[in-house]
Amino acid sequence: MDYRRLGASGLSVSEISYGNWLTHPDGAECVQAALDAGITTFHTAAAWDGGAAEENLAAALSHARRDDLVLCTGVFWPEGPGVNDAGLSLKHLTTSLHGSLRRLRTDYVDVYQLLRFDYRTPLEETFLALSDLVRQGKILYAGTAEWTAEQLLEARPIADRHGVPLVANQPHYSMLWRVAEAQVMPVCERAGIGQFASVPLAQGVLTGKYRPGEIPPDSRAAKAGDARPLLLPDLLERVGMLRGVADEAGLTMAQLALAWTLQHNTVASVVTGASTAAQVTENAKASGVVLDLDALTRIDQLLGSFVQTDPRLTWSPPATG
Repeated sequence: MDYRRLGASGLSVSEISYGNWLTHPDGAECVQAALDAGITTFHTAAAWDGGAAEENLAAALSHARRDDLVLCTGVFWPEGPGVNDAGLSLKHLTTSLHGSLRRLRTDYVDVYQLLRFDYRTPLEETFLALSDLVRQGKILYAGTAEWTAEQLLEARPIADRHGVPLVANQPHYSMLWRVAEAQVMPVCERAGIGQFASVPLAQGVLTGKYRPGEIPPDSRAAKAGDARPLLLPDLLERVGMLRGVADEAGLTMAQLALAWTLQHNTVASVVTGASTAAQVTENAKASGVVLDLDALTRIDQLLGSFVQTDPRLTWSPPATG
């Protein structure tokens, strides 16, 4: 496993991060496989599976040395029925983090991520809350997820004024979804913010397991609403052609997709989950892979107009709670 600095910070993260937004019977084995592969960076969130994601991750990591880990959790999505149980208010950030620390069985979180932009809460309030949590030693660094370039530009001076080390952003980013490239990534590079690239396998589509007319009805991609546009027969046919590129590079389709994402200089780590320990082990082998220009060119040519690049596709819901 190779490691990279997160933005302009001194924090090193593994090139492959493990995300446990799914809870399943083999979760503990997947976490162990991640540790065995040298993965040190783990992502979760307070709202995922009603807090069970954090609890299960803590149990799976209970034997690991805490100082060796980079734990990332996040806040924004509803965690209860109350009007203050979502968003980025001082109240919700404080109560949510305390719940996360309890479930994660730790005194601090390495990277505390604001999982969407909150249009109802002033940024001053949000970063005041983060500043208090930094001074208390409960969080070390702050990050965002799916924020636009304009939102990041507005947040940067406020974070600096409050002494909050804003060092991470987590966009959706893959061969097919490149909307962060035009605006978000250049802004982040100038601001010293690194990328935790998420959804790098495009809901599993880039693994090549879905073929035209052969989408299993019980598969994750078939059931996920945001994955349905990726199940177009023409697109799946193009994705299938990537197998030749992967074979020539000595990679699986998943490894090719992860390695492609890591080629961008602002990406510090790729966040991916797994349903089996074997998948974790195989995914980790994408670390350190360098794709040559011919491979990158062929990927662009094969995917062509199916690649999404419009920066307006980065969004946050207008209201929460």
